[in-house]
Amino acid sequence: MNNAMRQQQAAPVAPRAVATPMEARQLADGLMKVMNELLAIIEQETALVRAGNIREAIKLEAPKADISKRYITMITLLKLSQTYLAATTPDLLQALRKHHDVFRAMLQVNLTVLATAHAVSEGIVRGVNAEVQRRNIPQTYTAAGRQAQPGRANMTPLVMSRSL
Repeated sequence: MNNAMRQQQAAPVAPRAVATPMEARQLADGLMKVMNELLAIIEQETALVRAGNIREAIKLEAPKADISKRYITMITLLKLSQTYLAATTPDLLQALRKHHDVFRAMLQVNLTVLATAHAVSEGIVRGVNAEVQRRNIPQTYTAAGRQAQPGRANMTPLVMSRSL
């Protein structure tokens, strides 16, 4: 197979706007299904992080990324079809907006939990580092009797593994 054929096969198909009420319904159903799947995995991740099961939460990264890609594709298609939906099925568009508002609220809860976990873990690491530095720095005094401030040469870096 030559290079031109490979590029033609690998080229993504550009989404097109919906053109019939049936396609509009399929788009709405698909988007709601994807949002529900993403909400389910986000709620699971939130529960795991709150419980301190970070390793288990990390395992959800691959399925969450896959569902997120599908969500982005569906949202792109919705944006392309918004004019048609507003003209032919405004009630369906309104239902999608309400469902999306709930989705955003739940996503905000998840982001808050993740930010809190990040801040707590960063605080712990900084506290451990401060304690290690305090113990490793020599306690010396200047000629005036004040405690000497150690230089950078006296600082010992904290080494840690990022893999869980």
